[in-house]
Amino acid sequence: MSFFLVIIIAIVLLALWAVSLYNRLVRLRNGREQAFADVDVQLKQRHDMIPQLVEAVRGYMQHERGVLTEVTEARAAAMKATSINEKISAETRLSTALDGLKVAVEAYPDLKASQNFLDLQNEISDIENKIASARRFFNSATKELNVATEVFPSNIVATLFNFKREPMFDLGEQRTAVEEPPKIQF
Repeated sequence: MSFFLVIIIAIVLLALWAVSLYNRLVRLRNGREQAFADVDVQLKQRHDMIPQLVEAVRGYMQHERGVLTEVTEARAAAMKATSINEKISAETRLSTALDGLKVAVEAYPDLKASQNFLDLQNEISDIENKIASARRFFNSATKELNVATEVFPSNIVATLFNFKREPMFDLGEQRTAVEEPPKIQF
């Protein structure tokens, strides 16, 4: 009888342990989703600012239609994205398009002196900083989830319940520009 009791206690403990691991994975997944919701709020603000920026720039940059079109199309794609992975891809494209706009603006000294443009540029810069902060938090939550899905013994429970490695919100193609040291000229 005592052997049977030991077996039952072992099974109950094993089940509690598995439930505990599962609950931890669920908390980590939900934390990641919450972190992305915070990123999404900042991205929405950026999406709302872009039409104002494009309108401020449009009058000065009549022959730079390609740059403005790319920003507008990238914004539309970012707003249509539904899943976290789609949004990450679309936002990377939008960031690249905005960088192209920043480069094109350098050729227009009157535009750079416009108070309306300067205010918009400052607001967008502030939003970009908030997005970067929210991305760091999202990537931290993603890293915690990824570690939990890959380390033993929680990887067993993760595999059973289809928890998988999730992508980080990285810079994509922009990484090469960021990793390149700045050129200082005198």
